[in-house]
Amino acid sequence: MDILNKVRNYREEENQLKWEGTFKEFLAIVKERPEVAQTAHARVYSMIKNAGVTELDNKKEFNFFGNEIFGVEDSLERLVEEYFHPAAKRLDVRKRILLLMGPVSGGKSTIVTLLKRGFEQYSRTDEGAVYAIKGCPMHEDPLHLIPQHLRKDFFDEYGIRIEGSLSPLNSMRLESEYGGRVEDVLVERIFFSEDKRVGIGTFTPSDPKSQDIADLTGSIDFSTIAEYGSESDPRAYRFDGELNKANRGMMEFQEMLKLDEKFLWHLLSLTQEGNFKAGRFALISADELIVAHTNETEYRSFIANKKNEALHSRIIVMPIPYNLKVSQEERIYEKMIRESDMTHVHIAPHALRAAAIFSILTRLEIPKKTGIDIVKKMRLYDGENVEGFNDIDVEELKKESQNEGMNGIDPRYVINRISSAIIRKEIPSINALDVLRSLKEGLDQHASISDEDKEKYMNYIAIARKEYDEIAKKEVQKAFVYSYEESAITLMNNYLDNVEAFCNKNKMRDPLTGEEMNPDEKLMRSIEEQIGISENAKKAFREEILIRLSAYARKGKRFEYNSHERLREAIQKKLFADLKDVVKITTSSKTPDEAHLKKVNEVVARLIDEHGYNSNSANELLKYVGSLLNR
Repeated sequence: MDILNKVRNYREEENQLKWEGTFKEFLAIVKERPEVAQTAHARVYSMIKNAGVTELDNKKEFNFFGNEIFGVEDSLERLVEEYFHPAAKRLDVRKRILLLMGPVSGGKSTIVTLLKRGFEQYSRTDEGAVYAIKGCPMHEDPLHLIPQHLRKDFFDEYGIRIEGSLSPLNSMRLESEYGGRVEDVLVERIFFSEDKRVGIGTFTPSDPKSQDIADLTGSIDFSTIAEYGSESDPRAYRFDGELNKANRGMMEFQEMLKLDEKFLWHLLSLTQEGNFKAGRFALISADELIVAHTNETEYRSFIANKKNEALHSRIIVMPIPYNLKVSQEERIYEKMIRESDMTHVHIAPHALRAAAIFSILTRLEIPKKTGIDIVKKMRLYDGENVEGFNDIDVEELKKESQNEGMNGIDPRYVINRISSAIIRKEIPSINALDVLRSLKEGLDQHASISDEDKEKYMNYIAIARKEYDEIAKKEVQKAFVYSYEESAITLMNNYLDNVEAFCNKNKMRDPLTGEEMNPDEKLMRSIEEQIGISENAKKAFREEILIRLSAYARKGKRFEYNSHERLREAIQKKLFADLKDVVKITTSSKTPDEAHLKKVNEVVARLIDEHGYNSNSANELLKYVGSLLNR
């Protein structure tokens, strides 16, 4: 019964939000809360801003898009700051159609869906409250009741600009129902709903021969002609087109560029003048955000057609490319899996990462800059440290490949192949090798991939396999280290003691015998060589470490294991190198003795408890890494 109680509570909350009163009472609300009179563009900007903004490295991340859109933060920032923000300030940008353009499964539809769902929720808050003339099929703004000649006085008193004229239907109702008394006109609070066609409209192209313009602008109700005597009587007209119903909110055009020209003509007036023609009436005012989405091929074809030039200038194109960050791509797959019936399946750690590496590689352009390959570029884009490169290099890489992310493998293909791998495997568990194998097999079935791209993609699968091999080896080696952190700290402290003695030209004292001895050059070099520090560069590296150590001491801070990124990497690799033989023997032995078996069981337990594997995937990982180390 709990769900029924929640339904009842929701119904009661909805009833509490409802409001009805006269226009005079509505003006009192406007006086107290001017935001209720904001335009549709201002409302969507307020909605996004109110959800919160996180600023990091001079970039903004909008919480509104939350855990739904990943890896396209730059595009979302541009969308909000270059379109919604100026449009909210009534700048000319609001007189443009917002066209989201990008590859399939790139997030365009998701962005529009988030805006629609956001509008529905926001209209139920105090900040996003929307009021309309009661009984109006277009949910008309009550402020349209203020006569044109008094609107300057209204602005002086309320500080609010009124745009648009009273619709033909409400003009007639004002006289027939209220005797011209504006102050008595009933006003109600409305709540946006796509399902109920309140403030949110959606239009999808269909067969041009059967689709009627009435789908957009409404139509004459012929059953009432005899009653009202004329087709020009607004009571004989159904104001039920998508443009009518989307008034005060947003209008989505799916695959807009596939529309017949007669449908697009109505958008010329609607975007520039804020009105459209319907029936035998004067122009009808409408305040709505118009959002469309399409792919790049259709957009290029559209702009190549000279007949569409009038509409070109009324469109603002926002490219929405594929995500180019491996870590964010993983999150996309995780989200898609959460929303499926595959949640019971165990997906081994790094399986999605292997797939993400492949996907990102297909979307990147080969870098022109010398000294950097596509794998390093992939790592830089994902925020990893790559020796010899910095943030400036990342910006240069992005500038030289401005169309990057508009091509490549889409997330849906990857999820389809993961699904195939799951169905094919009898046990409900898959690993990175299963996923990569399925991706490879799927390329042969992908009709839209050329032979040239197929060969390139096969190479990227091989690269993804190599990247996974390194991850797998590190995962097992980490699991073999008992008290890994303690071992690393002990090794680091030993190295730091030797570096300090070396730089200060001091002797060290043996902790057991007490005799003096030189710094352990063999130990220091065994660690430094792990990260490519040459014999000539060792002195500079050690001095750098000592300076960092001294800086921490001056600030009263403790030099931790993670205080120096490259030293941490060197310590890890040294530990791994020391363990390699142990791992090889333990994982590859067909008839392990009791000691080896105990070690294997400990490693499996650690992989399960600390690294997210299950029994099956942990054992598969051990066997695979054993085979890698014995090659």
